[in-house]
Amino acid sequence: MVDVSSTPFAVLTTVVAPAILTNACSVLALGTANRIARVVDRTRAINAELPAFERQSLSYGSRVKQLAMLRQRSVLLVRALRLIYGALGCFAAAALLTVLGSALGYYEMMLGFSVSAVLGLLAGILAVGGLVYGSTLLVRETQIAMEQSGEEVEEALRAHQ
Repeated sequence: MVDVSSTPFAVLTTVVAPAILTNACSVLALGTANRIARVVDRTRAINAELPAFERQSLSYGSRVKQLAMLRQRSVLLVRALRLIYGALGCFAAAALLTVLGSALGYYEMMLGFSVSAVLGLLAGILAVGGLVYGSTLLVRETQIAMEQSGEEVEEALRAHQ
């Protein structure tokens, strides 16, 4: 029987998962930052439209409601981005701790190996938790965005009838 820990594939296997998840977090962070930019742009556009409407008009009320939804979306997006950045750092730490633990294990420094293994596992758990929670916030923000989009379509249809 082959001792799996003595093969070079053991280190490669344990480093690949955090590395792939680090890349996935980076892509998710970029997408989330772009979503924040779109919310900021939409907020500015609505703010620019507001003076054109009378305060008692239906259109004014609709724009104010949209601003409230945009505020809610921006809060969710910023929270999600923080969690994703935290997950990114934790995945990177898990990958580094895995390599460090492998080196310590190779040199039979078992205490260092054990500490590195525990810290790597904790970093991985924190990373996955942050990624899952951040993704949940992104789903909620998407629901609000679709609700807002639906309301904008309804207002446009009313205006053209």
